Amino acid sequence: MSDSRFAGVWPGNALARHTAARIAFALALALPLLWRLGGVPLFDVDEGAFSEATREMLASGDWGHTTLNGAPRFDKPIGVYWLQAASVRAFGLNEFALRLPSALSIWAMALALAAFAARRWGERAAVAVGVIAATSVGFQAIGHGATADALLNLLLVLAGLDLWRYLETGGKTPLRLAYAWVGLGLLVKGPIAVLVPGAAFVLWSAFSRDWRVLARAARDPVGWLLLLGIAVPWYAYALHRDGMAFVDGFIMRHNVERFTGTLQGHGGTPLYYLVVTPVLAMPWAAALVAVIARARALWREPLARYLLLWGSFVFVFFSLSGTKLPHYVLYGYAPLVLLMGREVAAMGPRLARATLWLAAVWLLALASAPWVLVRAAGTVSNPFYRALIGDAAPPDIAAPLLALAAALVVVLWPRRDAGLLPRSAALAGIVAWLLAGWLLPWCGDVVQGPVQRAAAVARIHGGAAVQWQLHLPSFAVYLQREVPVRAPADTEMALVRADRVPANDDGRPRWFEERGLLLLGPKGASR
Repeated sequence: MSDSRFAGVWPGNALARHTAARIAFALALALPLLWRLGGVPLFDVDEGAFSEATREMLASGDWGHTTLNGAPRFDKPIGVYWLQAASVRAFGLNEFALRLPSALSIWAMALALAAFAARRWGERAAVAVGVIAATSVGFQAIGHGATADALLNLLLVLAGLDLWRYLETGGKTPLRLAYAWVGLGLLVKGPIAVLVPGAAFVLWSAFSRDWRVLARAARDPVGWLLLLGIAVPWYAYALHRDGMAFVDGFIMRHNVERFTGTLQGHGGTPLYYLVVTPVLAMPWAAALVAVIARARALWREPLARYLLLWGSFVFVFFSLSGTKLPHYVLYGYAPLVLLMGREVAAMGPRLARATLWLAAVWLLALASAPWVLVRAAGTVSNPFYRALIGDAAPPDIAAPLLALAAALVVVLWPRRDAGLLPRSAALAGIVAWLLAGWLLPWCGDVVQGPVQRAAAVARIHGGAAVQWQLHLPSFAVYLQREVPVRAPADTEMALVRADRVPANDDGRPRWFEERGLLLLGPKGASR
C-alpha cells in the first residue's frame, strides 16, 4: 500500500528505475556495519566465549559439538558456530572473520526490511527503514559482535515477514519459507525462534478473530517437514552425544531457567526495557516515540496491528523474564523499525526537528563518553574494572570534534523545506561512524587490550596456561589454545587479576602487568 505522504519528497524514483542506485543503496547500508569490524579486540565474556568455542570446534574437527576450554558448551545451538568457522577458514582467525557473520546478518536484515517496506509504502519509506535498521545503536552493537544475536534477528525478521505475506496472499510459498526460517532459528538460538514469530501470528489471529488461517498454517505438512528436517538432525546428534547433560545444560539452564530465574546476575525490574529500548533505538528514538503516539490509529491497519503485536509481545515477555539483557528486546524492534521508517519518510518539520536535535544530543553523549567513564571510574565497585578504566589513556579528540562539526552543519543547514530524510540519514551515518570507528575501538582497547597483549606475551613464552579466579575466554582465542579456569600447577602460566594474587605466591615471575591484569609465569621461571 502506498502512502500519499511520501510523494514528491525523496528525489525521483531512482531506486525503482536504476539497478545501480539499488546497488549503491545496499552498499551504503553495509558501511556502518563493516566499518572497523576487525579493529576492536573481542569483548568478554560473550564474544570471547563464542569465538573460542568456534576455534576449538575447528581444532577438534567435530562440527556438531562445541566446547569452551575443553568443557562442553551448551549455551547455544550450533548454527552460528558453523558460520563463524566458515568465515575463519576463509579469512583467518581474527576479529573481522569472527564478527563478519553478524555484520552480514544485520545487513541482510536491513535489506529485507527495506524491500518489504518498498512494496507497501514506496521507495522513500524503504530508504528510511533501511537506514534506521543499519544505524540504530542496538543493531549496530549486535552487528559488531561475534555472537548469535544478529543471525537470530535476521531469521526472526525473515520468518515474521513471510508469515505476513502468507496472511496477505494465502500462498504456500511464504508459509513454507517461514517454517524454514524457524528451523534455521532453532539451530542458532533455540526455542525463541519458534516463540517470537509464532506468538505474533497467534496474537494477530486472535485479535482479528480469524482462527482458520492459523489452523491452515499449522496443518501444512511440507512446512513441518522443512522445519524438522533442518533442526532435528543436529538436536538428535547432540542428545545422542551428550544425553541428559545436553537437556539439563541447553534446554533447562539456558532456556527455562533463563526465563524463570536470574542467570549470571543479569536481572532487572519489569520497567527495565522502558529505559533500554529508547537507547537501543538511538539516534531514531524520536521516531519510536512517534509510532507509540500513533499506536491507536495504527492499530486499525491490519499490517500495522501485526507489527505492533509482534513488538509488544517481545517487550512484555522479556519484561516478565527473570534474566534481562539489553539485546533481548531487539527481537521485537525490527517490526517497529518498519513503522518508524514510515513515520520518518512522511515526517513533517516537528518530527524532523526532534529527530535531528535528538541525534545531535546522542552524538554529543557518545563524543564525551570516554572522559565521563574515566572520571567516573572511582565509583566502580569492581576493583578490576576500576583499574582498567581509571588508568586508561584518553582517546584522540580529533574524531569527535570532526563528527560534531559535521553534525552541526547538518542540523543547521538552511534549507529546512526539503531534504529532511537525507539530512536525518546523514546525521545517523555520522553517529554510526563515530561509534564504530572511534568509541568502540577505544572501549575495546581499554577493557580488552590488556587481555590481548597478555596473550601475545604468553605466546612468546609458550607452555600451558590457566585463568586463575578469572573468566576471560578471549585470552584463549588470542593464545590459540585452551586456557581452563582453575588454580595453576607449578609449571603453568596464570592469567589473574592483580587484586586476587595470593600474598604467598612470590615464586612466580610477573611476565606481564597492565591496569590490574597480570600474567604470572611458572614457579621458579626467570623474569
